[in-house]
Amino acid sequence: MTAPLHETSAGESTATVVGAPDAPGTPDNSGTTAKAIQGRSPWQIAWTRLKRDKLALAGAFVVVFLILVAVFAPVIVGLLGHPPDEFHEDQIDPLFGTPIGSWGGISSEFLLGVEPVNGRDVFSRIVYGARISLLVAFLAAVFAVVLGTVLGIIAGYFGGWIDAALSRVMDVMLAFPQLLFTIALVSVLPNELLGLDGSGVRIAALVLVIGFFGWPYVGRIVRGQTLSLRNREYIEAAQSLGAGRFYILRRELLPNLIAPIMVYATLMIPTNILTEAALSFLGAGVKPPTASWGQMLSTAITTYEADPIFMVIPGFAIFITVLAFNLFGDGVRDALDPKGSR
Repeated sequence: MTAPLHETSAGESTATVVGAPDAPGTPDNSGTTAKAIQGRSPWQIAWTRLKRDKLALAGAFVVVFLILVAVFAPVIVGLLGHPPDEFHEDQIDPLFGTPIGSWGGISSEFLLGVEPVNGRDVFSRIVYGARISLLVAFLAAVFAVVLGTVLGIIAGYFGGWIDAALSRVMDVMLAFPQLLFTIALVSVLPNELLGLDGSGVRIAALVLVIGFFGWPYVGRIVRGQTLSLRNREYIEAAQSLGAGRFYILRRELLPNLIAPIMVYATLMIPTNILTEAALSFLGAGVKPPTASWGQMLSTAITTYEADPIFMVIPGFAIFITVLAFNLFGDGVRDALDPKGSR
């Protein structure tokens, strides 16, 4: 009687050896040669699952494309557009202040049209706006993940009064009105601070504030995972061999927390993009004339009846970016979940 050597999730192919020969590669009783079975790491299994998720791959493609657009923004604008702060009054109707021509002035020279009143190239400002959104979102996510992971793993592993104190801090942070605090903070920021000036000060403030208010979410997840792992057999074995606490945190617990941390980080980035856009929309983002998608939406409020395209384009850019990150994040979560069915 024979049985498969191991089981895998639905859709994954396995090699089943019939007759179980004494050594891999030797002929079995039927005269055929048995294949040697190669084990796969959890990351290889996750990559196999991710490759089968077409929506996640499409989201990843869009994410990579947006990152490349942000990195090479000067090159792209130099080839296909105009400087983002350059006015083109000749493209504006002097009577109504709206772009000349249909669809917001879209033409071969201005691929996405021009802004009302001043005639700035919308394409160039969308490309440069991607830099601000992605920069703030990525840096804030990194800051939140690092701080949340460190404090979450300490709270979950040490327990006691340390866990109680950090948990109460997380509760307070989650109840704090982030949006109002950010608006109040940005309104009193000086124009120059620590070698930064203008929009640089605003970007640094947005990264710190968004990341600081985002770490409790990561901290709660890491704390819960640490509580479930700290009593496992391999942790007790390391303790019995004389391993120190920080060695166990670094070498035993942290590697097993990478998967949930990665999943939450990919899902945090689109939230940060929306937060940055909302703050820019309310005037608490980067300073004009620095391009920002939320700032463009705020400007479009006064002209959307005469030129609705100017509102649609930055709104569509935000929608596509957030959707791509969410699709990719969902795919990563399904791929890293050993109980997933996809």
